[in-house]
Amino acid sequence: MTAPSTEGPTTDQLPVAVIGAGPIGLAAAAHLVERGIEPLVVEAGPTAAAAVREWGHVRLFSTWGEVTDPAAEKLLAPTGWTKPDAATYPSGGDWAERYLQPLADVLGDRVRYRTTVTGVSRTGRDRIVDADRESRPFVLHLTTADGQEERIFARAVIDASGTWTKPAPAGADGLPALGEKAAADRVTYRVPDLKDPAVRTRYAGKRTAVIGSGASAFTALATLADVAEDEPGTHAVWVLRRGIRGSTFGGGEADQLPARGALGLAAKAAVDHGHADAVTGFRTEAIERADDGRLILVGDDGRRLDPVDEVIVLTGFRPDLAFLSEIRLGLDERLQAPTALAPLIDPNVHSCGTVYPHGVNELSHPEEGVYLVGMKSYGRAPTFLAMTGYEQVRSITAALAGDQEAAERVELTLPETGVCGGAGLFDEPENAEQSGGGCCAAPTTLQIGIGAPPTISGGC
Repeated sequence: MTAPSTEGPTTDQLPVAVIGAGPIGLAAAAHLVERGIEPLVVEAGPTAAAAVREWGHVRLFSTWGEVTDPAAEKLLAPTGWTKPDAATYPSGGDWAERYLQPLADVLGDRVRYRTTVTGVSRTGRDRIVDADRESRPFVLHLTTADGQEERIFARAVIDASGTWTKPAPAGADGLPALGEKAAADRVTYRVPDLKDPAVRTRYAGKRTAVIGSGASAFTALATLADVAEDEPGTHAVWVLRRGIRGSTFGGGEADQLPARGALGLAAKAAVDHGHADAVTGFRTEAIERADDGRLILVGDDGRRLDPVDEVIVLTGFRPDLAFLSEIRLGLDERLQAPTALAPLIDPNVHSCGTVYPHGVNELSHPEEGVYLVGMKSYGRAPTFLAMTGYEQVRSITAALAGDQEAAERVELTLPETGVCGGAGLFDEPENAEQSGGGCCAAPTTLQIGIGAPPTISGGC
C-alpha cells in the first residue's frame, strides 16, 4: 500500500490494522467485516494462532461454547463450518485447527503472515507533535520474513498481539534472578508437553521446581504428578511467594467454570498425595549451579532449596510496548493496562468473576483510534478470558462504525468465582460437571490427568 496523499485514499477509506491473528485479533477482523469495515491482520507467525499452537497440548478450562465469537461464526457459516459441541473442552491445538485457522482462511488475503510490526505512529508525526495529529492516518512499519521493510497505513489500530512472547522471570523483584539467564539450559517458561517422549524424558524421574501460583502452575503440578505415578523419583517443588490459604487453589467446587475449579483441586491433590512439596513465602533472588550441574534456588531471606534438575517458571506475562513508543498510550503505572481498565482487573482485588464486561470506553487512550485488546489489554494482570476479549472487540468495532449505542451496550455475562490466567489440564474430561456448594463444601471426586486419570478428592 502506498503512502496516502491528497489524491490518495482518505483516512476513513483505509483499513483498520489488526496486530495478531490469534483468537481476539481474528474476532476483531470478523466484527469489522460484519460492520463493513476492511481489516488488515498482521501476524508474525507462519499460521493463524501461532502462539496458541505453542501450548496446543494444553486443554482449556473454557468450553467450545465460550471460546468462539458470534461474528466469526457468521463469517464461517457459509463455508459449511460446523461448531464443535458447545459443552466440550478444546485443547489449544483443537482451538487453532478447528476454529481459528478456518476463520483466518475465510478472511483470506486480509491476513498477512510472517510479518512483524516494528513500529506504529501517526503519519508524519512523532509522539511530541500536536498539530493536525488526529487527522493523520496511522503508519505501521513492518519487517517480513525475508528481512524486507515496508510501511502500511490505517485508519485505526487494534493491537491483539498478546503477551506470550514476554514471560515474566523467576526473580521476585520483576527482574531475572541472579544466574537465571546462565541457567537457561534447565529453565523453561512454558507448561511442558509431557506427552512428548523427549519432553517427558527431561522431567521423568527428576526433581523440578515450579515457580508460580496461577492456572499454568496448577497444570504443571498436576501433570508432573501424573508422571510421578509411572516414573519413580519424579517430584515437584512448588515455589510460592505467598503462603497457602483458602484462595490458593482457586474457586474449587464453587467455580462456574467447572474445569477451572477442577484444575485447582488437581494441584491441591498433587501436594496432598506427596507428589509435590510446597515452599511458601519464598522470593527467588538467585539461581546457582551446583557441582553436579543441578540448580539451587536462593531466596531473598537467605534460604537455599535443595538442588533441582529443572525449573519451570510460570509467573505470568508482560505486554510488549516497544513498538508503540511513538503512540500516546494511557497506561496504569503498575499493571501497564489502560488507565480506566486497570482498577477493574487489579489482581490484588479481582478475580474473573468480579471483573465486569468492558469495552471501548475503558480501552480508549489519549491517542484516539488505537486500542490494546485481549491479553495485552490486561497488561500484567492474569485474569483474562477469551469471551472478555470478544466483547472488547465487539464494542470497539461498533464505535469505529459510529454505532455508539452498541459500543456502550454490555452483551456479556461472565462466570463467577475462581482465579483465571491460564488454560486447563491435558486431556481433561470433556464434560466436567459442576458441583454445588461453596468453597468449603464437602469434597467431590474428579477425574483429572494425562494418562489413566487418578481419582482426586479435595475441598477448598
